[in-house]
Amino acid sequence: MRFGLIMSEVAGGLKRNLSMVVAVVLVTFISLTFVGAAMLLQLQIGQMKGYWYDRAEVAVYLCTDVADGGNCNSVAATAEQIAQVKDQLSSAPLKPLITRFEFENHEQAYAKYQQQFAGSKSSGFVTPDFLPETYWVNLKDPSQSDVLVESLSGKPGVDEVVDQRKYLQPIFSALGAASYTAIGIAGLMLIAAVLLIAMTIRLSAFSRRRELGIMRLVGASNRFIQTPFILEGVIAALVGSVAAGAAVFVGVKFFVQDYLAVMLKSTPFVGLDDVLIVVPVLLVIGASLAAISASIAISRYLKV
Repeated sequence: MRFGLIMSEVAGGLKRNLSMVVAVVLVTFISLTFVGAAMLLQLQIGQMKGYWYDRAEVAVYLCTDVADGGNCNSVAATAEQIAQVKDQLSSAPLKPLITRFEFENHEQAYAKYQQQFAGSKSSGFVTPDFLPETYWVNLKDPSQSDVLVESLSGKPGVDEVVDQRKYLQPIFSALGAASYTAIGIAGLMLIAAVLLIAMTIRLSAFSRRRELGIMRLVGASNRFIQTPFILEGVIAALVGSVAAGAAVFVGVKFFVQDYLAVMLKSTPFVGLDDVLIVVPVLLVIGASLAAISASIAISRYLKV
């Protein structure tokens, strides 16, 4: 099989169907950009879950004079009740689950509140007694927080036991929904790209149907006939795939790394190492879909 002859046929086919080739490139570019974004978003969710879930604490809020729910009835936790909670955290059933715990008194809670809500108009009306004393507990396995919640929720002097992971779950749910939306859009666009590639190859084959018939009659193999058409689709799809990879790289470099990572330094973000994983996958997807759709489209012209 002469490589030069095949490539000349490919070049001729691309020139004859230039407008359709441009359409294939654009559709492939858009669809694979969505695929890349969805993949990176899944990696981002995994990184954030691993980072924040490991740092999420269980807060054991103690009763104050203004707390009227649970076991409180507007009576502050006594020193004896506070000591009982500490003993419970140090007990044999709970100690193996806990990495560490620390006690935060009214003054420490007030200082933290003033730092977080500095400039807020309501901060001037809050006094230390309004803020509950709290035990902050780090677990070795955050998924076992239910054991701690059940053990301490009914204790005298305990107002509420809160697993901070519940505040993170809506964020991860929203990110997951965005990821699935991107996957859905990418799927539709990929279907459009496959159909467009097949149509382009069929138009190219139709315009050369007499030539193909003669080649078949003189003994040209199916492989020799269909290779130029498959390469046309693969080349167009690869151009779109490379453009999608470049778009993903630019997005991560300038938007994620140079903007979001600088603005939110406490949050881990996907980096260029992740892009190096995603981009080859995009190239393989683009080339594979193009090759499959082109081979199916040209198959009907392989019979005399």
